[in-house]
Amino acid sequence: MFKSFTFFVLFCMVILSGHAGVAADSISEPAAEDTLVVYQYTIDQNIEPAAWRLTKRAFGKARQAGADYMVVNLNTYGGLVNIADSIRTRLLNSQIPVIVFITNNAASAGALISIAADSIYMREGARIGAASVVNQEGEIMPEKYQSYMRSTMRATAEAHGRDTLVRGADTLITWHRDPRIAEAMVDPRIVIEGVVDSTEILTFTTQEAIDNGYCEGKAENIRQVLKKANIRPYRLESYKMTGMESLTGFLMSPALQGILIMIIVAGLYFELQSPGVGFPLLMAILAAALYFAPLYMEGIAENWELGLFVLGVILIAVELFVIPGFGVAGLAGILLTITGLVLSMIDNIIFDYQFQWEQAFKAVLQSFLIVSVSVFLSLVLSLYLSKKLLTSSGRFSRLVLDSTQQKDEGYIGVDSEQKQLVGKKGTAHTVLRPSGKVIVEGEIYDARSEIGFIDKGEAVKVIEYGTSQLVVIKDEPMDES
Repeated sequence: MFKSFTFFVLFCMVILSGHAGVAADSISEPAAEDTLVVYQYTIDQNIEPAAWRLTKRAFGKARQAGADYMVVNLNTYGGLVNIADSIRTRLLNSQIPVIVFITNNAASAGALISIAADSIYMREGARIGAASVVNQEGEIMPEKYQSYMRSTMRATAEAHGRDTLVRGADTLITWHRDPRIAEAMVDPRIVIEGVVDSTEILTFTTQEAIDNGYCEGKAENIRQVLKKANIRPYRLESYKMTGMESLTGFLMSPALQGILIMIIVAGLYFELQSPGVGFPLLMAILAAALYFAPLYMEGIAENWELGLFVLGVILIAVELFVIPGFGVAGLAGILLTITGLVLSMIDNIIFDYQFQWEQAFKAVLQSFLIVSVSVFLSLVLSLYLSKKLLTSSGRFSRLVLDSTQQKDEGYIGVDSEQKQLVGKKGTAHTVLRPSGKVIVEGEIYDARSEIGFIDKGEAVKVIEYGTSQLVVIKDEPMDES
C-alpha cells in the first residue's frame, strides 16, 4: 500500500517536472532493418551506491530498448568494494554483451568492473589496475581483505574462459584474461615474468593492457570503439535521466532531506499544540511522503525501516494522549522514529561486506547527524514560532481556536465565573500536553498550557480564558532574598 501511495505522490510531481527519455545519439549509422542497437551510459564518479543504482537503471532501460550491446564509459579512481562487486556481478550475468570504454582511469574498484566486461577498450593515456583494498586514509588493509579481493579479481578474469591447446604430449591452457595478472593488480608480491616484479602493485597503461590481453584495442571515442569491435550498422542510444529520476535525485539531497525532517517534526509539534487544526498535520504527512517516497522507490528504504518510523509516531501519540506522564512508550517512540529516519537514508547494500565497516559507520554517522540536527533545529524554531505566531497577538493567531463568545453579543450558557479566575494561581491536576485539567481555588477546570507541557502537580497561573477553558502558564516561584 505504501509503495502505491509513494508512486502516486511521485507520479503527480513528475507531471510538473517533465520527462527526458532515452535519446538517439547523433553519431548513429544510417538506419536499416538489421541495425544493431548499442546502449551506453557513463560512470564518472566514485563507485558508491549511486553508481550501483545508475547501473541498475541503465541495464533496465537497455533491455526495454532491445539493446544488442551495452557500452559503459568508465572513469573512476575506485570506491566501495561491495558496490563494485554488485556492478561486476551485473556485468558478468548480463545477457547483453558489455563493452567497457576506459576514458581515463579504471583504478581499484574500477579495475574490477572493467575486467567483468566482455571487451575492454581504452583511450590513449588511460590506466587500469591498482586494486588493493585500502581504508579511508588510503592505507593498505590487512591480508584477509586482500585475499578476498585477489580471489574476486581472479574469479572475474576466469569467468571469461580459456582455450586448451594440445601440442604433442603437452596440454597448453591459455586464458582469455590471465587470472594471475588480475591478482597482481591487488598483491605486490606476485611476480609475472616480463609483466611485473615483486615490488609493485600492477597498473597497466593502454598499450601494456593491449599487450597482455586486458584491452581489445585503443580508441579515442565511442565511434572508434564500435568500429574496432566490428559493430555496424548501429544505432547508439544513451541513458538520460527522466524527470522522475531527476526529481528523485533532488529529493534525496541531504539538504532537502534535512528540511523535510524539520517540517515533519514541526508539523507534529504544532498539531499537538493546537489539536484539530489539521494543516500542520497535513504538512507533516506531505513532508514524510516526500522524504520516504524517493528512498523507497530507489530501493534504499526498506519496509521494516518505514515500519519503525510509523510505530515510533504511534507510540509518541499513545504516550501523549492515552498514558499519563511521559515514560517508556514516549522514549521508545522517539528512539524508533529517529532510527527509522536515519536507517531509511542509508542504502543497505553498504552493510553487505564486513570489511566495509568504516564506510558503513561513516554513512550511519552522517545520516544520524542530518536527522538529529534537523530535529533539534525544528524543535527550537517551533518553540519560538509557537510563542510569536500562535498567541492571541501573533500573525497566525486565527489558526488557534481561542475566540470567546461574549454574553453581550447574544451568547449564553457559558460559565462567566471562569473569567474571574484570570490572574489566579493553582496546580495542574493532570499533565497538560498542552490540554488537561487544573485546580484553582479548590475547583477542577479544563485548561490549556500556552507554552510547552506542564507536569501534574506543578504550580500554574491563569492568564486567559477562552474556548470554554482556562489558558495557563507555569507559575515560577518568586526568589526570596
